[in-house]
Amino acid sequence: MPDAHRDLTLAPSEMVAAEAGTESVLALEALAPAGTRKRRLGLLFWVCAGWIGLMVLLAVLASVLPLTNPNFQNYAALNAGPSIHHLFGTDDLGRDLFSRVIFGSRVSLVIGFAPVAIGLVTGGSLGLLAGYRSGVADTVLNAFSFVILAFPALLAIMVIETFWRPVSLWKLTVMFAVVAAPQLFRVIRATTLSFAGREFVTAARTMGASTPRILMRELLPNVVPAALSFALIGVAVAVVLEGALAFLGLSVGLPTPSLGNIINEGVNNNLLQSNPYIALWPSLYIFLLLTGLNLMADRLRSHFDVREVKL
Repeated sequence: MPDAHRDLTLAPSEMVAAEAGTESVLALEALAPAGTRKRRLGLLFWVCAGWIGLMVLLAVLASVLPLTNPNFQNYAALNAGPSIHHLFGTDDLGRDLFSRVIFGSRVSLVIGFAPVAIGLVTGGSLGLLAGYRSGVADTVLNAFSFVILAFPALLAIMVIETFWRPVSLWKLTVMFAVVAAPQLFRVIRATTLSFAGREFVTAARTMGASTPRILMRELLPNVVPAALSFALIGVAVAVVLEGALAFLGLSVGLPTPSLGNIINEGVNNNLLQSNPYIALWPSLYIFLLLTGLNLMADRLRSHFDVREVKL
């Protein structure tokens, strides 16, 4: 009996340790929600968002802004350096580089954002449905996405362009959307699978909620953060691919300016030593655009990743 009584009674030192452990657990539980509430996207995210927004605004309003015609050739100012009249200087034909970069960014931004938006609507919707319902449809869609992803994106677009001439902006948008949709499908499908078996989804299904309601009200809000983060990376990749195609002469043709073919002109005309600004400014523009998109995507990922909350 003394032993049994000893099992049910804690020594004073053990009681102190137990109370300390309980207080520590309660303190951690109190701190966790507070730490989660204090998390913000941060100043860097909003600076990058403002910069990307400014780029988009300039591209959209380029036609109404007091800019020189990007194709106007001023033979009195050939290969001029930056000045008040020409902020970025001029090229070998006297065309204003600032105007050409702003107008040329339209192609890069359309190719970057439009295909990813189309991929989110098509591939994202299929990924959400496939991840929730599974079955034969999920198996077929999953296998089909593997087939498309087996081809390198740049090579696949070049092959499609061979049979779909002449190249135009809307054709490039469709081709980039075909490449982006399977990648977004797999990301959203994988994220949906991680939430489809959670308690709140099971509870909604038990209460008789329909499939559209579960998809839109329960799963979609949890999938959107990961989809947005990956979509921003997809925009950056699309901009790089368009620049590579333009550098190879496979993007929109001249005289329509794009950042890629402006760089291509500066390199092919052997003007880098006499006038490096032709390739410098569009390259710097692409660099700042990609940097902003990558920093925003990384911050969104860390902001919505619960595993990174520090207790």
